[in-house]
Parts: sequence; structure tokens; C-alpha cells
Amino acid sequence: MKDNCLIIIPTYNEAENIKAVINKIFSLNDNNSILVVDDNSPDGTSNIVENLTNDNTGKLFLITREKKDGLGSAYKVGFKWALEQNFSYIFEMDADLSHDPNEIKNLKRFLINNECDVVIGSRYLEGVSVVNWPLSRIFLSYFANIYVRLITCLPVNDSTSGFVGYSNKALSSLDINKIKFNGYAFQIEMKFKLWKKKFKLKEHQIIFVNREYGDSKMNKNIIFEAIIGVVKLKLNSIFKKNE
Repeated sequence: MKDNCLIIIPTYNEAENIKAVINKIFSLNDNNSILVVDDNSPDGTSNIVENLTNDNTGKLFLITREKKDGLGSAYKVGFKWALEQNFSYIFEMDADLSHDPNEIKNLKRFLINNECDVVIGSRYLEGVSVVNWPLSRIFLSYFANIYVRLITCLPVNDSTSGFVGYSNKALSSLDINKIKFNGYAFQIEMKFKLWKKKFKLKEHQIIFVNREYGDSKMNKNIIFEAIIGVVKLKLNSIFKKNE
């Protein structure tokens, strides 16, 4: 098994951000590889990544899908690829620099030291550490996480976090094809199913900074999926023990 780390970054219209986030990750000099899963962005995101592969041979990889098909779907493609390549640690993070690449080292350390199987970059571990979000968005996110804890009993303060690292052992224990949800509910489902499998989850406080460039992918369908999805996860865990 490769004793290194793959960071999976899903993209749709992230031309203004993708070069910066890739360069920041590689500047860490921490044995990281990057897989960008682009949903055929009309702004040319995949072209930018493809040009950067020339200077990062064997470290930067690109999968271009035919159409926009959702965050969870992109990560599922990335997870399968990562497991086929046998990476030791697999991370997911946003393309818009809301997740600080410098935190990768801190998060990875918990996995390398076997302190946990899943490490979560948390906005709500020690209060609220979100910068430049409107108050309504903070309330929505914060109370959504309280709702998740109440329904599922998942002992995580930020179950909707998209800055997460997995050990190969934890990620390979899941049947990726059975991950049902695609938005915020996807993030919750991943954490919930691994917790139910008795893997150790650990949160690490990060500072989340709202994007400067590009548009948020948040919409009402994602919120609705999360509300209903949490109830479905709990019920499935009770009545379908093998899922």
C-alpha cells in the first residue's frame, strides 16, 4: 500500500479557484496527490487542471464526467479510484479555498498516528468558526447539525463537513455503490455508516472561510434531501442491519 495521501476535489465551474488550491496543496511538500473530478465545467476548469498535470506528472490526476451529477456522485467516483490505486489516506475537500490546505497536515497526523479512522475538519467543535457567511447560513448549518445529532445520535458536531480524511481500511469497508445521497446528506451518510461500523471518528477545529470567487452549489433540493435523508439513515440502521 502506498504510504501517501490522495486529496479528492470535485469541481463544477471552479476555474477561478482550482489552480490556487492545487498549488497550495503541492506547496506543502507532504507526499500528497490530487484527483480532480470535474463535471464537464463549461468555464474550462478541466482544461486548467489538464495543463497543470504537465508539471505534476504522477501527482495530479483528472477525471472528467459527461455532465453535472452532484457532489456525492463525484466523490463516489473518486473513492473507487483511490481504493483501486491503494492510497493509505483519502481526503475530500472543496475547490473554493473555504478549506485551508494547510490543515491537511494537521488532519493527516491523526490518521498516521492511528488516533482515528476518520478525521473531520470541524466548524463547530469549539463554538462556531465560520468567516464571511451570512448569519442565516450559519444558523441553518449549525442547527442542521444539532438536528442530525438528535435523530441519529452520531457523536459529531459537524456531520455536514466536507473536509474529511479516511484511512484506507475505513473507506474500503463501505460498499461505495450503496451510498445513496448526493448533497449534505452524503456527508452525513458517510460518517454515520462508518460510525455504525465501529470506526473511530475524530474532529479537529478548522476555520471555514466563505468562497471569494464562483457560486455556491447550495440549493433547496440539497437541504430537503438532508432533512429526509437523516430520518432514512436512522430507520435503515434499525431495520436493515446489513446496510
